[in-house]
Amino acid sequence: MVKLILFTILVVYLAGIWKFLKGYSYTNFSRQLPDKLILSLLWPVLIIFNISYRHNFQKALKGGGG
Repeated sequence: MVKLILFTILVVYLAGIWKFLKGYSYTNFSRQLPDKLILSLLWPVLIIFNISYRHNFQKALKGGGG
């Protein structure tokens, strides 16, 4: 059961990275590779503690609409 939960968390984490990177061009963030990597890898923490990041993350997921 623990393995299933860990696997699910990993899948959600990787899916979040994938979706964010696909819509990254719709955000207000710098287009430099280091920024892109840091912001995509730390998305779970940033989405909780940073309102600006949360709005940009939503823009990326929606593909810029809104």
